[in-house]
Amino acid sequence: MDAQQFREFGKAAVDLLADYVENIRDTDVLPSVEPGFLLNSLPEDAPEQPEQWQDILKDFSQAIMPGITHWQSPRFHAFYPTGASYASMVGGLLCDGLSVIGFSWMSSPACTELEVVTMNWLGKLLGIPEEFLHCSSGPGGGVIQGSASEATLVGLLAAKDKTVRKLIKNNPNLDEDEIKPKLVAYTSDQCNSSVEKAGLLGSMKMRLLKADGEGRLRGETLKQAFEEDRAQGLIPCYVIANLGTTGTCAFDPLYELGPVCNEADVWLHVDAAYAGAAFICPEYRHLMRGIELVDSIDINAHKWMPVTFDCSAMWVKDGYDLVRAFDVQRIYLDDVKTDNKIPDYRHWQIPLGRRFRALKLWTVLRIYGAERLRKHIRDQISLAQYFAKLVRADDRFIVEPEPSMGLVCFRLKGGDIITRKLLDQLTDKKKVFMVAGTYKERYVIRFVICSRLTQKEDVDYSWKQIKSEVDLLYPDKIHTKAQIPAIDQIVAREICEKSK
Repeated sequence: MDAQQFREFGKAAVDLLADYVENIRDTDVLPSVEPGFLLNSLPEDAPEQPEQWQDILKDFSQAIMPGITHWQSPRFHAFYPTGASYASMVGGLLCDGLSVIGFSWMSSPACTELEVVTMNWLGKLLGIPEEFLHCSSGPGGGVIQGSASEATLVGLLAAKDKTVRKLIKNNPNLDEDEIKPKLVAYTSDQCNSSVEKAGLLGSMKMRLLKADGEGRLRGETLKQAFEEDRAQGLIPCYVIANLGTTGTCAFDPLYELGPVCNEADVWLHVDAAYAGAAFICPEYRHLMRGIELVDSIDINAHKWMPVTFDCSAMWVKDGYDLVRAFDVQRIYLDDVKTDNKIPDYRHWQIPLGRRFRALKLWTVLRIYGAERLRKHIRDQISLAQYFAKLVRADDRFIVEPEPSMGLVCFRLKGGDIITRKLLDQLTDKKKVFMVAGTYKERYVIRFVICSRLTQKEDVDYSWKQIKSEVDLLYPDKIHTKAQIPAIDQIVAREICEKSK
């Protein structure tokens, strides 16, 4: 493929994607395919001779697209958002076009320095304390990881290394191999599965502590767990707090957990993968009260911000903790010597190589600006509150717990079995997509405002699908209650209060 063919192929691909986004409402959110559909339709071997790009785009439309779950559809309400925008797509194209591997400053100076700049920008927008930023006088700073899963594991491995070093320094007679099996990590039983996986990958026992009635891990619960383990000769090492749990988007009180961890000299990491983006809006920063007490925090820019995967923003209070844990030197990796505060990012992550991911974040921050990013978050929270009002206006449903950020959990009063049946039937029809969760041991359906394209009319459409299915389940209780006032009349202060 020469430059002219690249221009033609690229323009055709951009047109295809633009048409896809503009017409996404015309397609069911879930595909109508069975397992093996693509395995059985594509050739078993790679082509021997070059093929034309026109044929590739044709096959993309005819073979690939029928098997796509449309995460950017306004009727996609499952899991949590995955960010997307034209700005980020262009940033990704620039990243792929340059094709640099920025493991050190010398390997591509702009790759390292733009990441420093954008992580400072984003940290300031979110209200992250200055000591976590590269622009501070201390050792803190930010790094773009691939996912919150990676960030949790990076924090765990750094905490393990730091704890072992500390114990051996205090008692040189201790053996590293004797210490490591005694180290324990702690989190809430509401944590994401990736947190448990970090314990498996990092060979550290992970205790899932019982959350309170609102899904929060409390300081007294953590303190008691520390005491129990110390009494058994174990060593508390690492705690993962949640700012926005996966199931119900609950917020752990950092102002309780922080003092417990600080007193015990235990690393406190914050997983704010989804909800952390809301801190761009000052009215939600009370939910991270105590953030100055933590050691690291991670927020997925590729979830609620319009940045495409992968772009997970992690800040640490002391970057040297990562360097000491991951520093492996080779003569061919020698980097430039400078007095400037420039991180050697290969020591801040698990892999050696790294993509120029900061380009996506840079283009989004510039194209959107802080004002439009705040509007994006506030609009999606407003839409979630609007959906909650629709559900509450139908006396066959219960909304619980209180809606949080862009998430509304609801169930039928008839019980878990019929609520599960409702979700199964909606999934079978493929018009809207939601997944289940649990709250106080009850089966609930999670409705999340995910797509940046979602408007009030899309929420009305999704609610109509839900309501119609319930009418079939309850033919003798077809609901005819009047609709609620338009979303424009929802008071902003009420929205803010219900999101707490």
